Amino acid sequence: MTGEALPPPVSARPRPEVVMHGTEPEPAGWTTWLTTTDHKKIGIMYLFATFGFFILGGVEALLMRLQLAQASSTLIEPTAYNGLVSLHGTTMIFLFVVPVLAGFGNYMLPLMIGARDMAFPRLNALSFWLLLFGGIAFYASLFWSPPTAGWTSYAPLSDDAFLPDGGIDAWIFLIHLTGLSSLLGAINFVATIHNMRAKGMSWGRMPLFVWSLLVYSYLLILALPAIAAAVTMLLTDRHFGTAFFDVTGGGDPLLWQHLFWFFGHPEVYIMILPAFGMISEIVPVFARKPIFGYKAIAASTAAIAFLGLLVWAHHMFTTPTATVVLAIFMISSFAIAVPTGIKIFNWIATLWRGSIVFKTPLYFAAGFIGLFLIGGISGVILAVFPVDWQLHDSYFVVAHIHYVLFGGSVFGIFAGLYYWFPKMSGRMLSEGLGKASFWVMFVGFNLTFLVQHSAGLSGMPRRIYDYPEGAGWEGFNLASTIGSFLLGIGVLMSVVNVILSIKKGKKAGNDPWHGNTLEWFVQSPPPVNNFDVVPRVRSVEPMKDIRREVARGARQTAGTVSQPVA
Repeated sequence: MTGEALPPPVSARPRPEVVMHGTEPEPAGWTTWLTTTDHKKIGIMYLFATFGFFILGGVEALLMRLQLAQASSTLIEPTAYNGLVSLHGTTMIFLFVVPVLAGFGNYMLPLMIGARDMAFPRLNALSFWLLLFGGIAFYASLFWSPPTAGWTSYAPLSDDAFLPDGGIDAWIFLIHLTGLSSLLGAINFVATIHNMRAKGMSWGRMPLFVWSLLVYSYLLILALPAIAAAVTMLLTDRHFGTAFFDVTGGGDPLLWQHLFWFFGHPEVYIMILPAFGMISEIVPVFARKPIFGYKAIAASTAAIAFLGLLVWAHHMFTTPTATVVLAIFMISSFAIAVPTGIKIFNWIATLWRGSIVFKTPLYFAAGFIGLFLIGGISGVILAVFPVDWQLHDSYFVVAHIHYVLFGGSVFGIFAGLYYWFPKMSGRMLSEGLGKASFWVMFVGFNLTFLVQHSAGLSGMPRRIYDYPEGAGWEGFNLASTIGSFLLGIGVLMSVVNVILSIKKGKKAGNDPWHGNTLEWFVQSPPPVNNFDVVPRVRSVEPMKDIRREVARGARQTAGTVSQPVA
């Protein structure tokens, strides 16, 4: 027997963790924003840029609503109105909804999986700058001639025989730059999720927002080549004498619709799946219950993406297509309602008998569920092809797409903003102003778009510049215009809330909501290296495990836990 001390028992040894023992000082100055490869700074730049484009797109929508508030209005010239339609649709889809979700993903993904950055930080920075340059190039067309063929730019309207000005070329430039940005970003997300998860974070323990980002990324990788090919063919038709979409040269305009909607329909799910992921993170935190049906929600995300790739032709029910083909696309469109319904059922089941904490993120999440449900039901109605023949290109379709993309995606984005703002800024947003913003937006949104179902059912076509007196649409349009300005005021209240709270908001601490996922383990805002210690993940709710472990060690009730400093 020697005098050496015996090693401690296995149970008493510290659990192995990844520990950082020193970091480089964080560079200071505004120029660091131009050269940064930090995923958090890039995420913030995404959010500022995309919300800037959101404001622009919103102003364009308000101008259109002013024009339509009265019959036979001459407030805006017809060509300018066509430009507003094109700018608004393109901005909201390519410069706001898709990239703002990439912004949240950029900021949150490494924190949620226990990584210190994205897999390819320089590629990440390049993705942002491609997006910004695409938006600038697109809006620079305002100084010459903006695009006027709508956000779909259907051929042959977009060919040089009908629109020889440079507006369509600016639109093509935007699609290429933002498409490349999204493609590089998607590859980065996939590589990061597959390779950089914390120890113990198996596929079955991955946060549902991360699941949604993974599926969103694969959808982008699969769908973007179709639109890239389409706009390249349109460019060569316009400038190099080809005739892919020109009937007189042996081409076919329907080829444009097939290529565009093979991208365009999955694009709808690209815009909604990450918002689903946000709701799946927010609802259990404020219900104080585990998510109901974690595996079903993750599987339904993949199922929606798979089915979403197979239904592009339901946007083409009015084209000359065999009835049996229409029936196949109708049935496959119905099938998407099944995994979508699973998600809605699971969110409601999570809230059922929960100890609900009524905070602003939950308000927006609950609003999302209700509004998206209306959009989903009208989508099932439009999937019946004889009904679509009647309602195609009417205001019913405008109402449907806004219930899906504004009532769904944008309310989800606002839920995510109110939920993660404390983590990003270290400050809380005002609850009073946030709830007021929600109610004004909720009332304004429904006043704007609910009546548009009735306008469409009574025959009002979409994209029209004016309508005659006596058509019976003035009441619908006046209500819709009033609602749109209420909606704008609601958005403005949230903007004011963010501006006031960045400097003067209540300090948030690390974990103000008692969250479930790893981003709440680090300081608010997180340090440049994210984690001094990367904890092992032992369940789908690692923060609950950590709080229990800390409480056991301190022999006290589990509460907010601070990240230990190495």
